[in-house]
Amino acid sequence: MVEELVGVVAAVGAGALVYLAAAARVVKQYERGVVFRLGRLHGDVRRPGFNLVVPAVDRMRKVNLQIVTMPIPAQEGITRDNVTVRVDAVVYFKVVDPAAAIVNVEDYRFAVSQMAQTSLRSIIGKSELDDLLSNREKLNQGLELMIDSPAVEWGVTIDRVEIKDVSLPDTMKRSMARQAEADRERRARLINADAEYQASKKLAQAAHQMADTPSALQLRLLQTVMAVAAEKNSTLVLPIPVELLRFLERGQQPAAQTPGHAEAAEQAELAEGAVDRREQAEEAMEQLRRAVEQ
Repeated sequence: MVEELVGVVAAVGAGALVYLAAAARVVKQYERGVVFRLGRLHGDVRRPGFNLVVPAVDRMRKVNLQIVTMPIPAQEGITRDNVTVRVDAVVYFKVVDPAAAIVNVEDYRFAVSQMAQTSLRSIIGKSELDDLLSNREKLNQGLELMIDSPAVEWGVTIDRVEIKDVSLPDTMKRSMARQAEADRERRARLINADAEYQASKKLAQAAHQMADTPSALQLRLLQTVMAVAAEKNSTLVLPIPVELLRFLERGQQPAAQTPGHAEAAEQAELAEGAVDRREQAEEAMEQLRRAVEQ
């Protein structure tokens, strides 16, 4: 009798172990379990840890809740300004409703991938080339909204979308390089012209200053001669002021014979002034010669 009781207990224990092994399910921390009983959604989503289901009646499908990084294949399209480009991107998304991700869509990963490719083509057609190259942040936000709208019904939320690269034709690259080079040359010319304008204003101010004080022009000439002579050159080019030549020319001209004592006196004064200017010019030339010899 005891032996039969022990045998029954052992059989029941073995059956319980077999049932427990068949009914036990372990859900990881980053997963959620969706249970179908006879093909129908049963109960709430199973939490992480140890869970039991009815063998041969219940079926559990596990859904990963981690953020999925999905690259979007490069899509070729024509921009709004008629430029052919190839654009690739990457989508970051995760499942927020495991039951909807299993029931509402056959394969949510494939659905998100196709929706991302379609949205990327649409963004290319609506944008200009300059926006694709420089205003990517706005395009990323628009692309995220286009993908996220239908993904809500699939129990998926789009975390972010990033455009990775924009490939341009070789002809367009050369055209953009020429445009950038022309723009840099234009700015260089503007800067050079502005420098010339400022230099001309300063030179005009210097000319007015020297016109008020003629001795400043002679001092500047002496400084220039000293600077050239300090280089130890074999040939020295000495500029002669035009005023000096005029002084010499006036000094050599004979006094014109004009009637009248007043006119003769005036001519005499002019002759004396010419002699004085000639002497001043000769003194200036002597100073220049001494400066050159030094």
